[in-house]
Amino acid sequence: MTTILATAASSTTTMVVYLIVMAAMLIFLFYLPNKRQAKRDNEMRNSLEIGDEVTTTGGIVGRVVALKDDTFVLETGSDRVRIRFRKSAICGKAGAERKIICKAAKTKHKKTPPGILIQCAGRCFLWMEKP
Repeated sequence: MTTILATAASSTTTMVVYLIVMAAMLIFLFYLPNKRQAKRDNEMRNSLEIGDEVTTTGGIVGRVVALKDDTFVLETGSDRVRIRFRKSAICGKAGAERKIICKAAKTKHKKTPPGILIQCAGRCFLWMEKP
């Protein structure tokens, strides 16, 4: 009878340990990297200045001509079309490198021309904006 209780107690302890390890892995693999990326994106949006070339999440590329607290006006191309966006719609600044690089991407794809998206080993990317 005592061996059955001891086995049940060790099984429960093992299950709790596995749950704690899985929760820690989820935090380190998903939550913390997303939090760091969100912080970098907010810093980029807050450092936005008039004249910066930006790309929106919808793929529109243009130059910032006016800024307000949470919006900006984007001028596209030579036809000078002006569109108002929220700052949260900015995907990135032109000329700046956005990169999540693995070791293979650093060594294997070092001479890749700008504007190319490379998938390396199925999980990491190298993205270089056009200058």
